[in-house]
Amino acid sequence: VYIDQNHRITQEGSQLTPNNILGDDDDLDEDMDDSFTGNPTKRIALCDSGISRYEAEFVEVCKIGSGEFGSVYKCINKLDGCLYAVKKSKRPIAGSAFEQMALNEVYAHAVLGTHIHVVRYYSAWSEDGHMIIQNEYCNGGSLADIISTNRTKYCVMTETELKQVLCQLAQGLQYIHSQGLVHMDIKPGNIFISRKEVLPKSTPGLEMERICDGEDDIEFGQTINAPLTFKIGDLGHVTSITNPKVEEGDVRFLPVEILQEDYCHLTKADIFALALTTYIAGGGEALPKNGEEWHKIREGHLPDLPHVSTELHDLLQSMIHPDPAQRPSASALVQHSLLCPDSKQSFTKLKKELNVAKFQNAVLSRQLTEARDANQHNLCAMNPPASKRTGSRLVGNRVNRSMSLTIY
Repeated sequence: VYIDQNHRITQEGSQLTPNNILGDDDDLDEDMDDSFTGNPTKRIALCDSGISRYEAEFVEVCKIGSGEFGSVYKCINKLDGCLYAVKKSKRPIAGSAFEQMALNEVYAHAVLGTHIHVVRYYSAWSEDGHMIIQNEYCNGGSLADIISTNRTKYCVMTETELKQVLCQLAQGLQYIHSQGLVHMDIKPGNIFISRKEVLPKSTPGLEMERICDGEDDIEFGQTINAPLTFKIGDLGHVTSITNPKVEEGDVRFLPVEILQEDYCHLTKADIFALALTTYIAGGGEALPKNGEEWHKIREGHLPDLPHVSTELHDLLQSMIHPDPAQRPSASALVQHSLLCPDSKQSFTKLKKELNVAKFQNAVLSRQLTEARDANQHNLCAMNPPASKRTGSRLVGNRVNRSMSLTIY
């Protein structure tokens, strides 16, 4: 893997751009003219340079996560002093089963750009065959950490908190789907949390916000001064909607149509996984990997959560409907009155309000015109033109003269 002088990733001398992200490499025109692409032909091979960018640019603080692919480290950038999450593959990935997954994550981040509910991507490179990805550091850990902490303390998220999780993640999925991509691995371990703690109101004259270092435990029900932002991360399984190359994720969160290789409703697989993620966050039992309970969930039967309302339970159950076409889309969830009653309204209601506003504006415009005309009429009545004044006399112009003569 190489990076050219414009920081574009290349492989085996061929150019890989977001235009062919997650698509067939056979469609790549290796003989494309450099004058057309505007990229220089000279490329720098980082693996041969003998320079470790990771060691040169970052100070490693601690390991914050580990998985089958690699480990994630909390690092400080020496140049800007900011914290980042740097993911490093455990072993050289060139030619391995993890190579395509690593490249998929880089390409997906490049296409998606920046969204508040998607973990932000900064850079990626390779060193000695190891892939390194620099991402946004989320100081609140992951949703899986919250769930684990709640279980040890015998507490669960409230319905209000579950609605917050569901609404924010639906916004993230709406953005991902709008870019023609699907995540395919939504689960608590891939949902990350960014926390900002507002300074106490008693502090005079300060309106700043302090970014927490993430070392303290987050306890739901005690986060009034610590707004949480939930972000979708780990894009290694992301694929295109129109040209899918599906790498199956966690079987506990996969709908049955994906296991049957039916990819007609790929976006609804993310909706299915989001429902189960919310269910687990609400204190639901651990999801099975197979067996009778696994099949009952795929048949649309989701166990009840005692502290959750019937409306929210029905919404979650609709999200795991056996027919993927019957599941709500991410856009429908974002506009759902149960999740966002104040900030989101239905299209019909908004259109009705717009028509009312237009009518009121037309009435006000007509009244303003009538008032202006009436005002002009009154001014004309008070000050009529000189030619229309009655009994007017102009000195020196047709003045009546006396014809009588006095003789002394």
